[in-house]
Amino acid sequence: MTASPICTPHHIAIVMDGNGRWAQKRFMPRLAGHKKGVDALRRCVALCGERGVRVLTVFAFSSENWSRPEDEVSGLMGLMASALAKEVSSLKANGVRLQCVGNRSQLSEKVQAGLQEAEAQTAGNDRLVLNVCFNYGGRWDIAQAAEQLRLQQQPITEESLAQAMSLAHVADPDLLIRTGGEMRISNFLLWQAAYSELYFSNALWPDFDAKELDAAILDYQQRQRRFGKTGEQIVQATPKPNSTAKH
Repeated sequence: MTASPICTPHHIAIVMDGNGRWAQKRFMPRLAGHKKGVDALRRCVALCGERGVRVLTVFAFSSENWSRPEDEVSGLMGLMASALAKEVSSLKANGVRLQCVGNRSQLSEKVQAGLQEAEAQTAGNDRLVLNVCFNYGGRWDIAQAAEQLRLQQQPITEESLAQAMSLAHVADPDLLIRTGGEMRISNFLLWQAAYSELYFSNALWPDFDAKELDAAILDYQQRQRRFGKTGEQIVQATPKPNSTAKH
């Protein structure tokens, strides 16, 4: 059953965990799981668009992932390059604007060029913003924002840091999902997730489907987001369903 459009999260962020374990359970190389993960992401983008989600941010490659086996890292880089080439036309046709977030300086020229081309091709789209966090870390994001402000000789405040973050172009995530059964956010969106609702799914990322997404959205819809206020304050401020505006 599709979750109600009422209170649908504007911005969903996902730690796409479990690709390697999905492959290992099937006696396949870990890279095969990452390829299936691309299929799951394609499916999730379409599902979010159908449900009225306006921003989807996914954790594709952590700055800590460089410590993985060399063949897996090189395979992931190749997969990123090929996925960009294959998916950009579909993203463009479906109104999805791609933004690649992270430290690009360590990426190959081929991957960097692919990222720039994909962003340029989809720049005019406004149905859904897809942020792909690649070579990204939450601590890196905070540090680079502070360094920007230092170089610009700007005061460091919560507001100025927020504007210097790599996701300043979108609102903070309402719902942060992690698949794969692990219950941590692993250096993902440390600043932006300060008030995100957290949801942990036991599904491995390649198995994350409409049922799993709707379960996460339904769970989100049943929560009360207080942002430091009391529950009573939130209830009092909530418009009554049949109330009429005074003119």
